[in-house]
Amino acid sequence: MSNGKKMRGLYSLIPLEDFKAVLGVDARDDKLSCYCLTTATYSIEEFCHRRLTEKKYFEDLAFYGDRMIPLSHYPVKKVFAVYLMGNREWGAGSGETLDPEFYHVVPEAWEGIDTPCALVLAAGVRPLRGEFSLRVVYRAGYSCGKAPCDLASACLELAAWNMARYKGRKIGVTGNGRGQGERLEIAMPENVRFLLEAYRLKLI
Repeated sequence: MSNGKKMRGLYSLIPLEDFKAVLGVDARDDKLSCYCLTTATYSIEEFCHRRLTEKKYFEDLAFYGDRMIPLSHYPVKKVFAVYLMGNREWGAGSGETLDPEFYHVVPEAWEGIDTPCALVLAAGVRPLRGEFSLRVVYRAGYSCGKAPCDLASACLELAAWNMARYKGRKIGVTGNGRGQGERLEIAMPENVRFLLEAYRLKLI
């Protein structure tokens, strides 16, 4: 497998080559490096309670009169379609497609905006009120190598921490160091938690 194919297929917030350059590892550790990056990215998303890597979403939204409706994922890269659904009984995909001139996203969708976004409906749009009024199909998240510096640093540090553990360097090991009571500490390092706090979805 070429490095190019590895890079495109890697589920990570940072590129493989950047990780290898910082740690000073070569191609012999590519498999372990990819595993540590993927594990770190999944762990970060679990800690933040949301997906951060770029993905296509199908999201059902409620309309109760406010024409600015928050989207769950960001940054928004592109809105593919908005459907007027009405209610659950209509069934998925059976709604009328809303013309793009009758809605927009704020902040405007472009590479680099990393704040929550909202769908804004034009005054002439009259969706039926209810929990399943609209369905939005859009792409959001950070592509590999395009994450903000603090998020990329968190991924790098957690992946490096994981690699050190797998290589037996005793990072995160507690106990007396003589084989009695030693265990791997699963908790995320405190410095990584600090870097991720701004991206963490607060659950109520």
